[in-house]
This record gives sequence, structure tokens and C-alpha cells, in this order.
Amino acid sequence: MDTQRAFIAVVLSLLILLGYQYFFIPSQPPQEIAQTTEQSAPETGAPALSAPPAQPITASPEIAEAAAPREAVARVGRDIPVETSHYSGVVSETGGGLKSFKLKKYKESTAKESDLKELVKTSSPQQLPLFFSWGANPEQADIPLYLADKEQLTVSGEDKSLTLQSRLPSGLVVTRTLLFSDNDYLIHLAVDVQNTSTEHQLQGAPFLALTNKPFTQQKNGDSFVFTGPALYKNGALEEIKTDDLKKGPLVRDGKLEWVGYEDTYFMTCIIPDDSSQGSVHLNLTGDDAVSTVLSGDVVVLPPQSQKRYSYTLYFGPKELRTLKSSGHNLDKIINFGWFDVLAKPMLYLLNFLYGYLHNYGLAIILVTVIIKALFWPIAHKGMKSMKTLQKLQPKMAKLREKYANDKEKLNREMIQLYQTYKVNPMGGCLPMVLQIPVFFALYKVLLQTIELRHAPFMLWIADLSAPDRLYIGFDIPVLGGIPVLTLLMGGTMFLQQKMTPTAADPTQAKIMMFLPVVFTFMFINFASGLVLYWFVNNLLSIAQQYVINRAD
Repeated sequence: MDTQRAFIAVVLSLLILLGYQYFFIPSQPPQEIAQTTEQSAPETGAPALSAPPAQPITASPEIAEAAAPREAVARVGRDIPVETSHYSGVVSETGGGLKSFKLKKYKESTAKESDLKELVKTSSPQQLPLFFSWGANPEQADIPLYLADKEQLTVSGEDKSLTLQSRLPSGLVVTRTLLFSDNDYLIHLAVDVQNTSTEHQLQGAPFLALTNKPFTQQKNGDSFVFTGPALYKNGALEEIKTDDLKKGPLVRDGKLEWVGYEDTYFMTCIIPDDSSQGSVHLNLTGDDAVSTVLSGDVVVLPPQSQKRYSYTLYFGPKELRTLKSSGHNLDKIINFGWFDVLAKPMLYLLNFLYGYLHNYGLAIILVTVIIKALFWPIAHKGMKSMKTLQKLQPKMAKLREKYANDKEKLNREMIQLYQTYKVNPMGGCLPMVLQIPVFFALYKVLLQTIELRHAPFMLWIADLSAPDRLYIGFDIPVLGGIPVLTLLMGGTMFLQQKMTPTAADPTQAKIMMFLPVVFTFMFINFASGLVLYWFVNNLLSIAQQYVINRAD
């Protein structure tokens, strides 16, 4: 086998894999879709979003009398603040949804004056997360006005509840009970619907809506990971692209353990307590808002009867340890794809080292050293093989000249030459091939792990999840600042190429010397944590090559 061609093929494979991630994963622009008011369910056997109409009923006299003073006063719904050690929320009496949900351990940006991370990006009562309706889908339902049993709620130590109640003209009383914990991001929601009529039965189905907009404003070329609705159905994770929702609403049926919305670092989701069978309706509701509506079966409420619906909610970070401790298979949302088997051990190792170093930059450096140590024997053998091949170049050149017109004879003589000097022509390529899955696994970890979000390293690197930039008082066109670490990485890669034995073929030598330039441009918008890994890996490779060169 021709050594030069094999080596170039491996390098090009690496470039294609990296280039696919960088150039061909499209960003997710905001969608602009008109809101629809009448939709039929797809032919999936799922119930339509709207419940079958109930028989006409008239509110009983006692309900009408109770409703009249409420309408006369025209009470304005209050905002009920909720405080725990993990988050600061606001529950609106108008519609009963969450008007705000800020995470206390995370900020919007690295700026000192930055506000806490807000997970609620919608404002109209029907689009607030956790809007509940019974008998009509959320888009067609009236907005109930609830009355809360508290003006504010502070949770410290023991769990505390907030109860909201609304009496509808139909004779239906809806009672929402939210149980907040100070230990985690889980919220328990119980919704009781009671038919207070003494004469008429009511028919309807429950709908709990989760309407979300992206938690972070997307920038062009910044969207390397999934943002959108997701669900865990029948033991498998499904992530639905917003582009698929442009074609029309979607319905998913089955054993729904949870349904929600995610971006790179955060998620909101609804976990039905009865996950045996459910239905979720997904739709674009204008702009870039995604409506995720969890619906239940149609039931009939006889007079003076009630029905309870129970849910568990998670509004918080996509942190593996936190999600695992929360249960309900929430940790399945962290998906490293094909590299999951390598990525998760790396994540555990990274967090383990951080527990001692208290700096994720230093933890990345130590992980790099550990990985390099594991590959050291193979890399050392490969480098020596390349060195031997360099010495054989004159003999190989003579063979190519001698058997220029006889490829079969040339290949036999080349194999004989390799056997005589006990050298493997693929030995120099093997270390690179083995490092490709390790590189992509670590790439996934450093790109998606919330632990690195806003994690500082040192000097100008204040966020290991963001591209490396040194700002010098004015913006540099396109870049904004100087990618110092990226340039250093490119420089070390160039030095490594200069030190590495190369073939006598000048064309191949030029191609290899051009690779550092290609890699530098590709890494400019990568997370600085990933650039740090590659930079340190280059330094260790240079040291290893120096030892081999000195030995000869």
C-alpha cells in the first residue's frame, strides 16, 4: 500500500468529520408561521386536540350568583412570587401559568451586571408555561382568573404548596396545587376539576401546555447542538426539529415518560404521573414559539363529582448528576450520539478532577495528559515508524523510478522493503485514527456540558464554552477579538508538522504544512475548552517527537 496516499486519506477523513460538524449543521433561524385555530389530528389513531363537545348546559343558579360579584369587581390577577434556593419564580393568577422562572445558579451572560437565567420567554397568559384547560384546547380556551391562597411563597427546608382556584360559569371549579421543594428543581402539580352543578354532567379532556421560545438568542453559525421540543417515549429519546413543525402540527402517542423543550444547557418538561399511555401535540404558535400540549382521555363528570390530574415538572439545567438524581429518565436528554460510550466517562472524569482542582481549564489539561498517557505507547511506536520511513525514502524513490511502469512489481518490492526493515507503513497513521473517536467524544462533552458554561480558566478566557477571544478595546471585523489560544494552537500544530518526519514528495509535504492553517480557521469558533485540549495535546506531541528525534 502506498504510504503517502494512506496517510493523506486518514487526514482527509479527519477533516471531513470536523468539517461536517462545522460547516454542514445548519443554524436554527427563528420561524415565522401563522397561528392556526382549527386543526385536525393526523391519521395516527390519536385523539384530536379539541375534546368532543359536551352537551349544552346552563350554569346552576348558585354558580351564577357566585360569579356575578367577581365580574362586577373585575379583579386583576396578581403575580405570586416563589423563592427557593434554586430558583425564583412567579405564578400568575391570570391563567395560572408561570410568568417567570429564574435559575439562581446561572446567569444570562458572564457580565457582572447580568441577570439570572430566565427560562420563560413568553408573555401572553395562554402562552405561559403550564397553562391548563379542560374541555377545550389551550388556544381556544377562555383564560381563567385564579385566586391564590398566598400572596408570596418562600420555600426553605420543608416543601411548601401554593393553591390557586378558579370558578368557571359552566359550573366547573379548577383547583391547581403546586408543591415546591428547596432541594431540587422538581415541582409537583395537582389539578382538580370539580363539577359543582347539581343537575348537569360535564364532558371534557385535560390539556396542559408548555409553550417555549429559545432560552438563548441564537446567532448565525452558533447552533451546533439541538434546540427544540423533545420527548421520551416508549423508552427512547426523540428530538423534533422545528423545521418539521413548519409543515404542520405533529402528534405523538405512546408511553410518554416526559415531554419538554431543550437547548444546549437547559430544559423545561412535564412528567405525567400516569405514563402508561398519553398523547402530546406539537405546533408552532407564531414567531419561534413551540407549543407542546400534553392531553388526556375524555371523561364525563357527573354532578357534584371531581377528577384529579397529577404531574411533575422540571425547570432547570441539563446537568447529568442533577437529572439522574431527579429520576424519571430525565438524564436521557443528555445525548452524545455515537460517542456516548466514550463521552460520559470523560464527563465523569472531568467533574471528578474539578472536585480537586476547582478549575475546569486545569481539569481539561489533566484529562488531556491522561488521554495522551494512554495513547503514548502507540503514538511512540507510530512516530518511530514515521522516522524509519523517512530514512527509507531514498530507497523507495529508487524503486518507484525503477518500476514506474509496473505497479504490481512496485507493490511487491515495497512490501519486501517494509518487511526487511520491520516497519509498518500505516504505523504513523494509527495514532491519529485511534484519537478521532476520542476527539469527537471530548468535543461533544466540551460543547454540550453545562459545567463549562461561563466557567473561567485564566487571563482572558472567562468562558470555556465560548470561542476564545482577547478584546483589545475595539472590535476586530468578523472576529470581535483576537483568538489568541486558537492561534497558539495553530502555531504548535505547525511546529509539530515541521518536527514530524515527512515524505520526500514535495506535494504531500506542502499539503501537510497547510493543515495547521485549515485547523486554525476551523477552530476559531469552537469552544475555548476544546481548543485548550488540542493545544495541550499538540505540546505533548511535540515533546514526544523531540525525545524520538534526539534518540536518533
